[in-house]
Amino acid sequence: MTGPLAGVRVVMMGGLGPAPFCGMLLGDLGADVVRVDRVGEVDGARPVDALLRRSQRSVALDLKQPAGRDVVHALVERADAFVEVFRPGVAERMGIGPDDLLVRNPRLVYARMTGWGQDGAYAAMAGHDINYLALSGALGAIGTAEAPVPPLNLVGDYGGGGMLLALGLLSGVLEARQSGAGQVIDVAMYDAAATLMTVFYGLLADGRWEDRRQANVVDGAAHYYRTYETADGRHVAVGALEPQFYAELCTRLGVTVPQDETPEAWARHGETMAARFRERTRAEWEAELVTPQSCATPVLTLAEAPHHLHAESRGTFTEVDGVRQPAPAPRFSRTVPPAPSSPALPGDHTLAVLTEIGIDGPALCEAGAAGQSSRGRV
Repeated sequence: MTGPLAGVRVVMMGGLGPAPFCGMLLGDLGADVVRVDRVGEVDGARPVDALLRRSQRSVALDLKQPAGRDVVHALVERADAFVEVFRPGVAERMGIGPDDLLVRNPRLVYARMTGWGQDGAYAAMAGHDINYLALSGALGAIGTAEAPVPPLNLVGDYGGGGMLLALGLLSGVLEARQSGAGQVIDVAMYDAAATLMTVFYGLLADGRWEDRRQANVVDGAAHYYRTYETADGRHVAVGALEPQFYAELCTRLGVTVPQDETPEAWARHGETMAARFRERTRAEWEAELVTPQSCATPVLTLAEAPHHLHAESRGTFTEVDGVRQPAPAPRFSRTVPPAPSSPALPGDHTLAVLTEIGIDGPALCEAGAAGQSSRGRV
């Protein structure tokens, strides 16, 4: 393997959301990520998050059988980190809790990825991204004046939870390589969503943020920081915060609208600009407004984004198995990561991984403690 994380080994329990996203991030950068999926998933329906399973390997195990648990124990002996994705207490009952695995590898970084965390009033509760955002204050700040609008599941699952998991895991690995001792990391999507809101809690404390939606500069209230519909029913995004950028925008729009700083002025000036944007199509406005300092861009769909000039010139998207998808990020000048590999579906690499650690894979599969997919990847 190549890439900045070459030599880092991670064992990760299969699941949805932040854990597979973290696995993709680490695997894209060269880490050896082995995901433990369930035997019952082998050769089943394609996972909804299949693209997040690229740059990894999958071994399918039945952890209800001692032989399946023994494989996890053997895997972590060679690993830098282990990620579990269950509610508090479940991993312990399965025999793969921190006490079970740190005995096998005292240098192991044991990361626990949950929604609410390992403790607290809601620790045992089920939840999803929208719930974590709701209690963190993030969801209450996003949307229209009338109602909150979920920002996909980007804030808790991916931008929050998955990124925080990757940061915590790598921080633990760096520390363990210095101290020789592992530790347990408690990662919660709820905490992650709250962390992403830090700047807004600061603005609120300073009296510079209204604690309601569409009443602030960057939440869609200001006429110079919002989206506008065009003549063809599409949209242009405007982010002309600085006076010089706003002046450029107005000149190219052909409007004379001051950059006043009151909600009443924002609403009034927004109507003027909205009327102007409706006079031309999105493509026409893109040709007119996209300059080095107008801070205006077309709002693209998922189908359009990979084919935009900037995306193609920068190589922001790549193709794996005929599917256009975001390329690995960030970029490294010297330790360039390898191209992403095909998504690892449950059990694709079971026999290969078991052979690496000296376990009789065919016998384990015959006993039902492990499963190899029909694809049989190496």
